[in-house]
Amino acid sequence: MELTAYLHAGWAPLIRPAPATRPWMDATPESFAYRCLPLNIANAHGWEVLSPCGFEAVWDGGTSIRAVTIRLDPGASAERAPVSLFGQGVLTFHVEAILRTPPGWNLWVGGSPNRPKDAIWPLTGVVETDWSPFTFTMNWRFTRAGQPVRFEAMEPFCFLFPVERTAVEAFEPAFAPLDSDPATQDRFRAWSAARDAFHIKMQREPPRAPADHWQKHYYRGVDVAGEALIGDHRAKLRLKPFDRSASPAAPLSDPVAPVDGPPAVLPNAGINALKLALAKREWLLETLERQRDLAPAAVGVDRRSGISAQEFLELYYAVGRPVILTGEMEGWPALRRWTPDYLKARIGAAPVEFQGGRTANARFEMEKDRHRKEAPFDAFIDAIGKEGAGNDAYITAYNSDRNIQALAPLGEDMGFLDKFLTREPPAPTGMMWIGPAGTLTSLHHDLTNNFIAQLVGRKRLKILPASEVGRVYNHQHVFSAISDLDDPDLDLTRFPRLTGARAYEIILEPGEILFVPLAWWHQVKSLDFSVTATFTNFLWPNDGHATYPKG
Repeated sequence: MELTAYLHAGWAPLIRPAPATRPWMDATPESFAYRCLPLNIANAHGWEVLSPCGFEAVWDGGTSIRAVTIRLDPGASAERAPVSLFGQGVLTFHVEAILRTPPGWNLWVGGSPNRPKDAIWPLTGVVETDWSPFTFTMNWRFTRAGQPVRFEAMEPFCFLFPVERTAVEAFEPAFAPLDSDPATQDRFRAWSAARDAFHIKMQREPPRAPADHWQKHYYRGVDVAGEALIGDHRAKLRLKPFDRSASPAAPLSDPVAPVDGPPAVLPNAGINALKLALAKREWLLETLERQRDLAPAAVGVDRRSGISAQEFLELYYAVGRPVILTGEMEGWPALRRWTPDYLKARIGAAPVEFQGGRTANARFEMEKDRHRKEAPFDAFIDAIGKEGAGNDAYITAYNSDRNIQALAPLGEDMGFLDKFLTREPPAPTGMMWIGPAGTLTSLHHDLTNNFIAQLVGRKRLKILPASEVGRVYNHQHVFSAISDLDDPDLDLTRFPRLTGARAYEIILEPGEILFVPLAWWHQVKSLDFSVTATFTNFLWPNDGHATYPKG
C-alpha cells in the first residue's frame, strides 16, 4: 500500500520513520524501559514530522491569538515557523504536504508516543486522507500559562500512522469470564505462577547480568512454555522512509567539494562530467535498493541461531547482508564473569592504551592518534566507572596492537568461533572495546567484513546499506560528515539527502554477534558499561582494504 506526500513547489517537510528510542528511556537504570516491548512498538509505530526551526513559545493564559508569543532562533525562517492561529492557547504547526492514503484509510495524527513536553500537550486528530485535497495542521495546547516552552530544530512535532476507517466500528466488545476460554486461563495461570517464582528467585539470588533481571516471554512472543501463539509477532518495526526520488529533490552535492572545505578547481566540463558520473552511480544504487525492497525477505536484519558455516557464507557473507547470530558464544565464561571488579582483578595495573579526551574534539574519530593515552588498567576501569564518564575514555580496536599482551589473560574466558573464523594471529580472540555507557563510535564504514561480538552490556547500532553512500555525505576516508544520526541538533537543511536513507536500528544484547558487511555504514552507542570484541579473521577472503582508493 502507498502513503504519498504530495509536495507543492517550496514545500520540504522533514519526515522520518519514528525511532523506538527516547532520551528518558535511555536514562533509566540499565535502560530498563526498553524491556517494555509495547512502549518500543508504540514509539516506532508511524512517521514523525520534524520542526524545521528552533523556537521558544509562551502563553499568557488568554484566549486570543495574541496570547501566544513565539520567539524564533536566529536565522530561522518565519515562513516555516509555527503560529498562533486559533487562540485558546493553541500553537499551530503547518504540515507541508497533502498526504494521500489508499481508499478507506485515514491518518491518525498527534504527538509522538511517550515523548512528553512540560507545559504543553499535543492535540490528536484523525484525518480522511484518502480523498482530502487539503493540508492539515498539527496543534499543541498549552497547559500552563507563563511557562516558556522550547522546540529544537529537528524535534518531532507530529506523529502519524494509517488506520482503517471502519475497523474500529466492526468490533463487538464484550466482557466474559476467564474460564470461558480454558486455554487462555491455563496459560494465564502458568504465567502467574512463573512470575511469582521469578520474583522470589530475584530476591533470593539477585542476578549479575542486566538481561537476567526480567522475564522475556512477551518480548519473544511466546507463553511460559516457550510456545509461539502467533506467527507474526513483532519485536521491532521497520517502517520505510518516504521515497524522494520523484519529489523536487535537493541538488546533489558537488562531488569534488568536501563538506568542510572549499570546492576543488576544475574546468566546467570536468565538473559536469563528474556530476553526471555521480548521478549515474546514485541512480544505480537507489534503483538496486528499491528492487530489493520488493522482497521483504531480502531486506532488514535477520536473527539466526544454529546457522551452519555454509549457510552463513551463502546467505550473508558472500552477498553482503547483515545478520545477528545468537547462541554462538553460549558457555563462554566471559558472559557471566566480566564485571568491572573481575576485570580489574584479572588484569590489575598492567598499562593499557586507550582513546582519551574525546569529548573536547568533535573529530575524535578522524584524529585518533591525538587521543592515544596510557594508564594502568585498574585505574582506567575506575575512571570510566565514575558518574557521567560518557564518551571521554574508551579502549577501542585502534588500541589493540598496544594492548595484546596486557589483555591476553581475558582470552582464557573466551571460546573460539571456529565455525566462521581462523585462529591466526595477531588477534584470534578479537579486538577489545571497553568503555562506559555513553561511548560513541561515529558514523563510518569499514574496509573489511566485521563480527561485532557483545560480551558485557548492550549497544545500540544504526546500520545503513553500503548503497546509501550518497545519502550519508562521505566526508573523509571512511567517515561521514554526520558523526551522530541521533544528534538532536543535526541540521537536515545541510544534509537534505539523509532524510531518504534506509537505516536499521539494533540493540545488541550480551551473547549476540552482529555481522556487519564490508562498506555498510554504522554508528555504535553503548547503553551500559560494555565489553565488545570485533573480529575480521574470517575463513573467507576479507581483503577489501587492499584495493581501497588512496587519497
